[in-house]
Amino acid sequence: MTSRWICTLAAVLALFAVPAAAQSPLSNPGALREQAPATFKVRFDTSKGPFVVEVTRAWAPKGADRFYNLVKNGFYDNVRFFRVISGFMVQFGISGDPGVMANWRTAQIPDDPVTQSNTRGMITFAMAGPNTRTSQVFINFADNSRLDQSGFAPFGKVVSGMNVVDALNAEYGEGAPRGRGPDQSRLQSEGNAYLAKDFPRMDYIKKATIER
Repeated sequence: MTSRWICTLAAVLALFAVPAAAQSPLSNPGALREQAPATFKVRFDTSKGPFVVEVTRAWAPKGADRFYNLVKNGFYDNVRFFRVISGFMVQFGISGDPGVMANWRTAQIPDDPVTQSNTRGMITFAMAGPNTRTSQVFINFADNSRLDQSGFAPFGKVVSGMNVVDALNAEYGEGAPRGRGPDQSRLQSEGNAYLAKDFPRMDYIKKATIER
């Protein structure tokens, strides 16, 4: 009887199990290794309106591939522009879902050589030292070419809607503890619930789409 009961329970539990194919692709960063096209465009529909980024893979192949896979699998949907510093840059790329972010915090990719400069409109992966790029990116508001020597490698450029990027809400500025903006550790562990409560006027991405 006991063994029969165990078998029956296992069968019932199997009915409620989530098939591997139905799990979010974002649950396994190591599986998202598709090579990006030589060039592609991404449309960002935001709370301030749309803007479009054109990526050139040759500029920074590893960064372009990572960005392509993140966009294609919906990582940037409903993501906030959590660090907007006027005259410098806007940063985004921390998932509003803490469960998703837990998978990507340490999903680092190797550095690319810097072949382009961090001038106005260029998009670049943020990093905390060599070979630490994961999912966070920034768009330069101005000529920040001083970042080139630190290894920040642009992989694309805003080709339309830069006025939308310029209009993103900058009232929260730099993040904690240096500024009044969000604490990145709390954002990664608490997600959009933290931002909605403490930073309700923060602009965000409704959806990011690869344009064909």
